[in-house]
Amino acid sequence: MKLVIQRVQHAEVVINAQLHSRIDKGLLVLVGVHEEDSEQDADWLAGKLCNMRIFQDENDKMNLSVMDVAGDILAVSQFTLYASTTKGNRPSFIEAARPELATRLYDYFCDRLSMITQKETQKGVFGADMKVSLLNDGPVTIVIDSKNKS
Repeated sequence: MKLVIQRVQHAEVVINAQLHSRIDKGLLVLVGVHEEDSEQDADWLAGKLCNMRIFQDENDKMNLSVMDVAGDILAVSQFTLYASTTKGNRPSFIEAARPELATRLYDYFCDRLSMITQKETQKGVFGADMKVSLLNDGPVTIVIDSKNKS
């Protein structure tokens, strides 16, 4: 699994011109699922994300986690994170998980986040045409791939 994590002042998902989900201070997380991913990948990433110290402490050092600042999480599925651009100009998505696996692992990942943070994780809708807007704070943007644990 691959995550693009953005520290935000606020973020929202709009579907069919209707607000679907919104958070204030916290993390907007784009979630890509690889065809070889498992629940172990989701577990590792959920723990890593919830404990990642990327919020400022009283000394302006990135030393606090999303849980330390009582922040929210908005997780949005994004199969395009597994785009291959090595041949031609049209990206290939053959490494992205099929919808059945991707949906199951995305939901599992979001449930794990909610369990760890003891707060409801806000979500997009898997496969929907979503309009995502955010105010990146910092800006802070971090990419994590569960295949690069070491």
